[in-house]
Amino acid sequence: MLSKHKQLLKEKGELYLRIKARPGAAKTAVREITDDETVKMDIAAPPVKGKANKELVEFLAKNFAVSKNNVKIISGAASRTKLIKIINNS
Repeated sequence: MLSKHKQLLKEKGELYLRIKARPGAAKTAVREITDDETVKMDIAAPPVKGKANKELVEFLAKNFAVSKNNVKIISGAASRTKLIKIINNS
């Protein structure tokens, strides 16, 4: 589902994603991508002490094949709607 975004990251070297997170789900997965390119996701961690954010960063790093250090939450760390920046150093 994120193949278009993976291609953009490869071409441009960086990518910004708007994420609408739903923490406390059974497993971490992309639910849908809306018409305005918002990525709706289930997060398999509770929204407590940054656990959901950590899970989100790990999921995105794995899916985009980058280091966790290359996935930054730009805004919305305490919100369900987040702006994420992913950098591809390779």
